[in-house]
Amino acid sequence: MLDYDVTATSTASPAVVWRLLVDARTWPVWSTVDSLVTERSSGLDPDGRDPVGAVRAFRTGRTVTGERLTGLDEEKQLTYEDAFNCAIHDYRAVVDLTPTPDGGTVIHWHGTYSARRGMGWLMKGTMRRVMQRMADGLASHAAAQSSRGLAG
Repeated sequence: MLDYDVTATSTASPAVVWRLLVDARTWPVWSTVDSLVTERSSGLDPDGRDPVGAVRAFRTGRTVTGERLTGLDEEKQLTYEDAFNCAIHDYRAVVDLTPTPDGGTVIHWHGTYSARRGMGWLMKGTMRRVMQRMADGLASHAAAQSSRGLAG
């Protein structure tokens, strides 16, 4: 099993970070994914509060991968697993949100996975870099939303 463990800190509150994290429609704005593929997704909430069991399909370049939400602890923790992914399997991820004393949020994104045979050496570095960019993008976008008063 391979793993990654990344952290980012946002000046936005856990409530603001949570709203972005749970709404798959926002991911292309702040993350490394290019688009949400609604025709390959299922169970998405029209109000942006995707429930446990929802499958969120994202396109990055020519590749579409899917993740199934497995746990939601409001403003604290989101967990998911791979629903379909050509490069990795047995993927499990956790995003923990911890309030900071000044009202911000520590975003701790960590996961485990297996890579396709012969790809482990490549995936180890790639996943860590990509997931750090995901956490940093979430932290930055949440802070911008918060400072504009858009996600209150």
